[in-house]
Amino acid sequence: MTDRNKIKVAVIDMNNGVTNQGMRGIQEVLLRYREEMELDLCFDLFDLRQKDEIPGLDYDIYISSGGPGSPYDGEGQQWENNFFKLLDDLVAFNKNNTQLKKHVFLICHSFQMACRKFGLGQVIRRRSTAFGIFPVFLTEEGEDDTLFAGLPNPFYTVDSRDWQVTNPNDALFCAAEASVLALEKERPHVDLERCVMSIRFTKEIVGTQFHPEADPLGMKTYLLQEDKKKVIIKNHGEQKYYDMLNSLDDPMRIALTQRIVLPNFLNEAINTLQEA
Repeated sequence: MTDRNKIKVAVIDMNNGVTNQGMRGIQEVLLRYREEMELDLCFDLFDLRQKDEIPGLDYDIYISSGGPGSPYDGEGQQWENNFFKLLDDLVAFNKNNTQLKKHVFLICHSFQMACRKFGLGQVIRRRSTAFGIFPVFLTEEGEDDTLFAGLPNPFYTVDSRDWQVTNPNDALFCAAEASVLALEKERPHVDLERCVMSIRFTKEIVGTQFHPEADPLGMKTYLLQEDKKKVIIKNHGEQKYYDMLNSLDDPMRIALTQRIVLPNFLNEAINTLQEA
């Protein structure tokens, strides 16, 4: 291995101490990627909401997780100020360095907070919780984006949220050179705006409303917990519960998404680093 194969990744934990499968999923993707690509890749975890831990600018790649609660929970709190400052610092770093770039991936809660920060759409509460394995539809920009190379359109992924991003501001998107990469399915019978499922904020900063780190094992573990099973059946019905369980066995659904989205992001980030 050469020195240029040494990659440092910062993983920001937004779960506020709540037990979840997301952090395990992110670490599993990183460990598998390190082994398959034979890279000297290391990562550190930062518990932001619970312990106000925030990485500095000495990392090559940043991945910020989903988490419970409202994307407005941190308003006025130090941890949110630190997170937004980190995003500002990373944008400034990338603008000031023509070759060396730092790449960022924002998942669910982190994605919603970034949409608030950059003003790219309305971050609002949903009428009802979205939870399950759903199709996600790529826009024209999404079909051309390397992040989703190798996925069908639509592709399937885990979606779990009480909040959503709608009404992306066209003028701001043009000014910021940001683009909407994916949307939720159309619901003609419901008079509601389609939720934004992925945005490329800048060339180096991208985010998804869905959970690309989710895997069949983690979802099955979650769904088979008796308390979770009761809540899902109560809120969504028994048929939906068993449809979700059966969907986990399809290798072309969330298993495929987990093997493609974050690894594509890592490929792009690491190729840029090695070229620099």
